[in-house]
Amino acid sequence: MLVHTVLFWLKDDIQENQISDFRTGLEALKQIKSAETIYVGSPADTPPRPEVLVSNYNFCLTVILKDIKAHDTYQVDPIHKKFIETYSSYWEKVRVYDAD
Repeated sequence: MLVHTVLFWLKDDIQENQISDFRTGLEALKQIKSAETIYVGSPADTPPRPEVLVSNYNFCLTVILKDIKAHDTYQVDPIHKKFIETYSSYWEKVRVYDAD
């Protein structure tokens, strides 16, 4: 199993309708067949924990994949590529954490 986690920091000047559109784009990634499960979320309202808790991002995408091959297939899937093409101008920063 491979867990592919992506944190997105959207640009400060992004409009509310664009934020909604971005989330819709993230949800569309659930159609990618090589992904076992996909979760889309935003920072939870947990108590602050200085030095360890990262909560200043806008969206988190967690993709569960069977293995590296499924991950590689996910990366080149047309739905994923279209998401990047459509929404990359929305984000200021992205961080990816892959774990197996």
